[in-house]
Amino acid sequence: MPELVVTALLAPSRLTLKLLRAFMWSLVFSAALVAAAVYSCIALTHVLCRPRRGCCGRPRRTPPACLSDPALGEHCFLTLKVSVLCIPQSSGLRLHYVSAGCGNGPLMLFLHGFPENWFSWRYQLREFQSRFHVVAVDLRGYGSSDAPRDVDCYTIDLLMADIQDVILGLGYSKCILVAHDWGALLAWNFSIYYPSLVERMVVVSAAPMSVYQDYSIRHIGQFFRSNYVFLFQLPWLPEKLLSLSDFQILKTTLTHHKRGIPHLRPNELEAFLYDFSQPSGLTGPLNYYRNIFRDFPLEPQELATPTLLLWGEKDTYFEQGLVGAISSRFVPGRLEAHILPGVGHWIPQSHPEEMHQYMWAFLQDLLD
Repeated sequence: MPELVVTALLAPSRLTLKLLRAFMWSLVFSAALVAAAVYSCIALTHVLCRPRRGCCGRPRRTPPACLSDPALGEHCFLTLKVSVLCIPQSSGLRLHYVSAGCGNGPLMLFLHGFPENWFSWRYQLREFQSRFHVVAVDLRGYGSSDAPRDVDCYTIDLLMADIQDVILGLGYSKCILVAHDWGALLAWNFSIYYPSLVERMVVVSAAPMSVYQDYSIRHIGQFFRSNYVFLFQLPWLPEKLLSLSDFQILKTTLTHHKRGIPHLRPNELEAFLYDFSQPSGLTGPLNYYRNIFRDFPLEPQELATPTLLLWGEKDTYFEQGLVGAISSRFVPGRLEAHILPGVGHWIPQSHPEEMHQYMWAFLQDLLD
């Protein structure tokens, strides 16, 4: 068929897609402006209630001692391969990771969420290092890992390539991938596009992006739960609002008596705030969100990697109905899902014992 005819036949579909994306972005930025107004009021209230803290985040000069706890593992760096996606700032970056139990068994790779870092896996590093080589990574832009400032350095493709480089760079051909929140979004995608590198997955509190997209369109309540995503589409303002009154919004997120991490000690809170208080410490993590709508609309994808899914019944950020939506995309027999009663979003830190029980049972046949 002549190329001109093909182009003419595809023109209506392409135009429809462009109009759909334009409509989507108009909604996103409208929601972003509303979210900015709401969060500005919240941030300014924090400043007025705590005037001694001032309008900026206090830079932490010394990392808290808990970040150097030798029981958690050895601190190492891995240099990523040169990017094949022609983004110079994304080539040859160094990722920081903490490793323990090398030689004790299969690779168990941990991917954290926001606003966290490798330290969010402290309980799991202690628990599983006797039978696995446990590795908790600071994702690019976080902690001691390199943090390019360009938004284009945080696309899903580049972040998945990072995970591949870590697995192969550590000398393994596959891993058990354990992930929470943003790390789990990456893990879902990674298991689809790099299935040979993932033997098992343990996913906590997050859905695949295509499932999240379709579910949110049908359940408006999920949009309200994820209102912060729209704020983070804006340049520079989210960084400023999150840092006001010495990062009070982040402190509230992590320590709130209902929505936060129960019994989080002050030094553990500082383990997260230390990284965000460094120059441009928030820009890299927020750039993840600034790419989240880049590929809209997403096509439904079948999920086949054997997966343990753990979900909190009281999760503030994700509706429980997403568990059923995830199950509907799975090859039968490949998903084991558990909803933990009375539990919130931060399962690896709030209920590590329950998480460990489910994980040991799920992985037992690999150790026999």
